[in-house]
Amino acid sequence: MSALILEIKTLIIDALDLEDVTPEDIEDEAPLFVDGLGLDSIDALELGVAIKKAYNVKIDGNTDESKKYFYSVKSLHDFVLAARAAG
Repeated sequence: MSALILEIKTLIIDALDLEDVTPEDIEDEAPLFVDGLGLDSIDALELGVAIKKAYNVKIDGNTDESKKYFYSVKSLHDFVLAARAAG
């Protein structure tokens, strides 16, 4: 598990106050919403704010592109890496 993947998983757990969930419980490519981790739209807002603060990245509202970023831990990882490279 890469350091950034672990960091994102830990951020998700901390930001959303997920009790009884460890980073190892979250699959890298599993969906974060509905299936998989089972997050909802309020979780998405909280997670978006946490990602913006932690990584100083800009996320454009509720666009199809931003939905792709939040599909899984792996897609968030790729988004953060791309934003860092561009930024």
